[in-house]
Amino acid sequence: MGNSKKTLITIVGPTAIGKTSLSILIASYFNTEIISCDSRQFYKEMTIGTAVPEKEELAVVPHHFIQNRSIFEDYNVGAYERDALNVLDTLFKKHNTVVMVGGSGLYVKSVLEGLDDFPKIDPSIRLELKHVLEKEGIIPLQDQLKKLDVTTYNTIDIENPQRVIRALEICIGTNLPYSSYTGKLKKKRKFNSIVIGLNGEREKIYERINRRVDLMLEKGLLDEAQKLFPNKELNALQTVGYKELFSFFEEKVTKDEAIQEIKKNTRRFAKRQLTWFNKDASIYWFDFETDTDNILKKIEDVI
Repeated sequence: MGNSKKTLITIVGPTAIGKTSLSILIASYFNTEIISCDSRQFYKEMTIGTAVPEKEELAVVPHHFIQNRSIFEDYNVGAYERDALNVLDTLFKKHNTVVMVGGSGLYVKSVLEGLDDFPKIDPSIRLELKHVLEKEGIIPLQDQLKKLDVTTYNTIDIENPQRVIRALEICIGTNLPYSSYTGKLKKKRKFNSIVIGLNGEREKIYERINRRVDLMLEKGLLDEAQKLFPNKELNALQTVGYKELFSFFEEKVTKDEAIQEIKKNTRRFAKRQLTWFNKDASIYWFDFETDTDNILKKIEDVI
């Protein structure tokens, strides 16, 4: 790679695998800063349910894009791509390496290679799909997407109505699968990139997820969700950990059922994250229990 260019070290992997602590160790080693690309940690009203790094962790290394927005602001991946590249420009003026961390595959992709170009779609299609969502809920839309584009169905967050509608409107409006438009275009970036993936045995990942959910509840997730409940329609709150508790507040399920649902949906989310990242052959994978020194050695070798 040569040392003339700056390098962005990205840490990816499923939820609860230990990306935060690894990113802090790596950033400390390189004496640099961290940009988060976790699309839920942007929101200052959501702390416990999004596993925002602890205050002590945030104090070790400067972090960017953590709780810098409000759930009432409209913020999307396109805006994030622009903002992240601007911040990276500034950071690379004083550092040779910067660390990016997060499990939101689309947000990682936007920074490393840009977003895909989609054709313009007749707006009436989206209105029709929104109408279905309001009347019948998300399940018919998920089923329709599975029929039209199973690849996308298996990789996007299908619990997120905005993502499902976006994929469907492309499928319907172009008569082609949404996935046929993705992965075409890689924009040139001014920096080199190395991506480190953390993984582990599925049972261990699930155990970590269940433990993390219990911990979130101990820290006061219920109260946090209760405060957000009046705004439950907002896109930012269509998030695992909150929407299950909203069902409990609406007396649709018991508290225990809601907690089991959070664990189940988080496990499903982790599976999707791995499906997404496994498509990328350039990722250097490590077991999450690997000694950090081995990971640092790999980074040093590649840089």
